[in-house]
Amino acid sequence: MIPCNASPTTPQDPSCFDVSIGSQEVGGMKIKFFADIVPKMAKNFRQFCTGEFRKGLVPTGYKGSTFHRVIMDFTIQHGNSVNGGGTRVASVGGGAFAGENFKLRHSAPDLLRGPSTNGSQIFTTCSKCHWLDGKHVQFGKTHRPLVMREIEKISRGPNNKPKGLLVQGGEV
Repeated sequence: MIPCNASPTTPQDPSCFDVSIGSQEVGGMKIKFFADIVPKMAKNFRQFCTGEFRKGLVPTGYKGSTFHRVIMDFTIQHGNSVNGGGTRVASVGGGAFAGENFKLRHSAPDLLRGPSTNGSQIFTTCSKCHWLDGKHVQFGKTHRPLVMREIEKISRGPNNKPKGLLVQGGEV
């Protein structure tokens, strides 16, 4: 296992999830944000990673959350810190917000993007996904592709929900 590195080079770069499948630690999902191109999206995601976003006095973030959908060769969906199932939207500014721009293309695997209603839920591409260009805002890239491939291979239940996949941390 390669753990996350807790020493960022800049405040927005990098972030990391430590991922486990059941009790087996898989490794760190290291993320670089494109904060110079989509600063609002990058800030929103980073604050959910660190837990510095608070709902009332309670830190709200990805730590202890699950990945709620994995589709081989397409996407890994995660990051819904509200109810864990991908059906509620929350952001550090309250509810959903519009995407900043669509400058970045989905031209490679391991890219992070937000749905059309941006909040805490994110998707990571597992392959090139050009059909998403102009529809979803790309805001980062993972730099540990082997961790992503392990997540893709996990056993899944109904609706492609992975079994036993958990985010152990979300530290910058």
